[in-house]
Amino acid sequence: MSSSLAADLGLSALRGATLAEVDAAAALQHRTDRKYLVPLDRARDLVARLADSHHVLDLAGRRTTGYLSTYFDTEQLGAWRAHVQGRRRRWKVRTRLYAEDGLCRVEVKTKDGRGATVKHALRIPHHTYGRLDGAAAGFVDGVLRAADIPVTTAALSPAAEIRYVRAALADLDHGTRVTLDGALTCHHGDRTAALDPGHVLVETKGGTRPAPADRLLLRLGARPVSLSKYVVGRSLLTPGLPDNDVRRLARAHFTALTAEPQPAPLLERTSAA
Repeated sequence: MSSSLAADLGLSALRGATLAEVDAAAALQHRTDRKYLVPLDRARDLVARLADSHHVLDLAGRRTTGYLSTYFDTEQLGAWRAHVQGRRRRWKVRTRLYAEDGLCRVEVKTKDGRGATVKHALRIPHHTYGRLDGAAAGFVDGVLRAADIPVTTAALSPAAEIRYVRAALADLDHGTRVTLDGALTCHHGDRTAALDPGHVLVETKGGTRPAPADRLLLRLGARPVSLSKYVVGRSLLTPGLPDNDVRRLARAHFTALTAEPQPAPLLERTSAA
């Protein structure tokens, strides 16, 4: 699916940029995110229109990357409920594996008092993916404590795994980014939900003012949606959770399955390095 998404989006038409170049210009650990569910043909149109101003992240000729993210939550689903209830101070904790590269990080995302997303990350050994222990636990506890969030890793356990393939575009001159996620699936226990393969999830990451990509998306008929991959997964796959706007939105674009599909081939390509 990785090479398929690159072809479907027409990524070969864009200039490539290295990870160092993208990080130097548009790392954006403190940012405003806007998300859009976009039909694949409009996403390809968006990429074509951004070709003059944006580079695509190119990793030795590979222009997409497989992601696996395990999200952690409390037994009472405190992170899920904070998002659904629209609390200003929300948080997420996850371990993320970059499948083809065998790189792993633990990440904590919080909202500041102005509603902007602040992301903190620490690289950890790839074999610790899906766990919070040792240095990862200390890192998470420190970030949550500094953000005045009364949660510790002792209260957290794996709550869902999200898998997808991502293309990352960056405006190196203005420090904004656009990511496009396809082949998106959410997993919890023996259940799975999958995004309609005819859509991609587009995220713009920049300042408080809409970026050129946001204006292009509006002209293409897309509108921002409040959608968290983790919140979607739990909303669709956990019986008994209260109905909410996220679940209603997700039902229009995701299909919930009762049986777990075969493991994604991304896992088989993970480097042991």
